[in-house]
Order: sequence, then C-alpha cells, then structure tokens
Amino acid sequence: MSEYAPVPAVGGPLTASQRFWRGYGYLLGGLPLAIVAFVIAVVGFAAGVGTIVVWLGLPILAGTLRASRGLASVERRGAEWATGRALPPHHYREARGRGIGRLFSMLADPQSWRDLLHAVIAFPVRLAMFIIAVVWTVGGLGSALSVTWQWSIPRDPEDDGGGLYWLLFGQHSLLGEIAVSTVLGLIMLATAPLVIRGLVATRAGLARGLLTNQTAALRARATQLESSRRAAVQAEAQTLRRLERDIHDGPQQRLVRLNMDLEAVARRLDDNPEKARPLVAEALTQSREALDELRALSRGIAPPILADRGLGPALAAAAARCPVEVSLDVALPQGQRLAAAVENTAYFVVTEALTNVAKHAHASLCTVVVTADADRVLVQVRDDGRGGAHLGKGHGLAGLADRLATVEGALDVVSPPGGPTVLTAEIPLRGVGDDR
Repeated sequence: MSEYAPVPAVGGPLTASQRFWRGYGYLLGGLPLAIVAFVIAVVGFAAGVGTIVVWLGLPILAGTLRASRGLASVERRGAEWATGRALPPHHYREARGRGIGRLFSMLADPQSWRDLLHAVIAFPVRLAMFIIAVVWTVGGLGSALSVTWQWSIPRDPEDDGGGLYWLLFGQHSLLGEIAVSTVLGLIMLATAPLVIRGLVATRAGLARGLLTNQTAALRARATQLESSRRAAVQAEAQTLRRLERDIHDGPQQRLVRLNMDLEAVARRLDDNPEKARPLVAEALTQSREALDELRALSRGIAPPILADRGLGPALAAAAARCPVEVSLDVALPQGQRLAAAVENTAYFVVTEALTNVAKHAHASLCTVVVTADADRVLVQVRDDGRGGAHLGKGHGLAGLADRLATVEGALDVVSPPGGPTVLTAEIPLRGVGDDR
C-alpha cells in the first residue's frame, strides 16, 4: 500500500490582518528553511552521486531524499497556514523490501525527487521573497518616519548630489526630502499587504507545483479504496462463515434436540402423560439455552446497547462478560455519538481482542483504553499474557485488520514472546458518514 496524504482540514477564511502577519512570518521564516533545505539537497546529492560507485551513495541519497521530504512537509504546512487554504494532495510510495532493495525502493519515489528539486529551486525564490518583504516593510516604515531622522544626516553644501527630492526636482531642500520620503514610505506601507500577498502567492504556487501531485494522489486513493473494498468483502465473508458455524454448532443443535423432545412428548401424551412431564421440562431448558445463545450471537453482531446508549456502555457490558479481569477507560466527547460505522468497528475490535485474550493469552489482566479527537478514534488493548500474537493469515487478528481496512483504519500489534501484548487500532473519523 502506498502512502496517500489527503487534503488536510484548514480553518475558516483569514482576516486581512491575519493574512498579512501570517504571510509576513511565512516569508521571513522562509530564509533559514531555504538555507537548510538547499544545503542538505546540494551536499547530499553531490555526496551520494559521488560515492554511488562504492554503494555508499545509496544510503546517502536515500537519507537526503528523506530529509528533503521532511522539509517539504514543513513547507506545505507553512503554505497552508499562511494562505488559509489547503494544498492539493500529494503521494509517496511506500518503501518495500529490506537492505539494498529498500534503498532502491526509496530512490524510485517520484515525489521525493520533486521535493529535492523544490529545495534547490526554492532557494533563490525564498531569498528574493525575504529581501523584498523586509525592504518593502522596513524601508517603507523608515521612509514614513523620515521626519524623525532626516535632520540628523550631515550634508555638504558644495555636494551636487542629494536625495530623492534632488533627483526629482534638481534642488536641495530638507523639507522637500522629508516630504518626498514620507509620501513614498506611506505608499509602500499602504501597498505592503498587496505585495506580501503576492509574494506569498508566488511562493505557495511553487510549493503547489512541486510538492503536490493530485493525479498520483488520486490514483493512490483509488488503489486504497479498492483494497478497502476487497478487505470489506473478505471481512464480511469471514463474519458470515463464523456466524454460520456458531449457529450450526450451538442454537441449531439445540433446536434439533428440542424438536426430538417435542416429538417424544407428543407420543407420550396419549399413553403415559406422566413420562412426558420431564421431557417437557427438558424441552423448555433447551429452548432457553438456544435463546441465550442466539442473544449472545446477536450481541456479537450489533448489540442493542451499542445502538441505544453508545460505545462506552456497550464496551462496559462486553468487559463485564469477559472471564479475564478488564480495566476499561473510555474517553469520548460527552453527549456526542460517533458515526455508526466507527462505533461498530471499535466495538468489534475490543470484543474480538477480549475473546482472543480469554482464549489464548493466559492473561490475568487486560487494559482497554479508547480515546478520540477530531480526526480519529484510538483503541488500545493491552494484556499481561504470554505474548506471541501476530497478524498472520488464519489467525483472529487478521480478521481484525480486514475489518479495520473497511473504514480505512490501521492495526498495530506488538507481542514479544512472554508478553505483554499491545494491540492498537486507529479508526479515522474524516470521511465516515453517520448513517445512524
């Protein structure tokens, strides 16, 4: 799977004051960032190409591209902060393999080379933007306040040269110099917001041209959605197979037994009603047990408490049913329900994890922590069992990964031999509608 960076959320439109000061800070901060990015790009590329014949150049080039990638991320965030608008998405290929193969995979990423090219091209652009922004604002302010310092400049009456007033009118006049400088400074200050805005737009346009690639990002997005669709189909098939197996092994067998008992009762009612009494009692027991098992299966699919009261109470009920002691900490926004798909997925992750802990971990304590912010829900399940869990096919955790993929979530499992096992599931909120 490749790394896809969607368009991030950006706040509302900026005021004129915010646009000016953010843009000014963006332009001033561009010079040190430009120097660092340019030095890393040029020195790293030269060193990498110069030593590639002895294979030392490969890790140098890969490290240079990685550093340029990080600096490009800073530039993207800065452009979005200064303009108040999100840049188009970008796309990095996921590095694959190990050793030399992984290095070649990193070097084959087109966007990383675009980041490196941006670091080189943007250096003179950022330098020019810095100079123009400082000269236009500081110079304009100095000219507008010329009345406070023009008088202190020593002047030689025999010198034919002069200031702006002399250049314009050919005459020496202190008051004229002050008036011309003041007017020029006021014009520069009045036009400073437009100049800063134009400089910001130019620099952000360069970032948009080299640091984004909407076509590649959309292609990666399509691939990701196709993978999610396949995972959804596979997860649904696995759920149906498990449900069919559970029904066959549990309620169906009890219903067959109940049918046989009722047939026996029907035969005994005519000739020996007293012997039918224990059969009726047994049939009632079978019906109650079948009903309990059906209720347990329905709780595993979509428990009513989840739909009625939300994720917190549903997880509390699931933790109470677990044979292993469970410490539960659910920190969700008060009075706010998550999307149904998110709640169902989080509930499924926790219940499946608790089932695996009860069956395989030999643990004495399981800790479940659920937190949420504006972008995601984070579910962490930790147990003090024997460890050794992994995401291989045929294991229960593989089904969890498929279930999370249906909502573009991710699963991470850390389970060294001897434990502890830490399962972390990340469920994104953006793009998941509420179909409640």
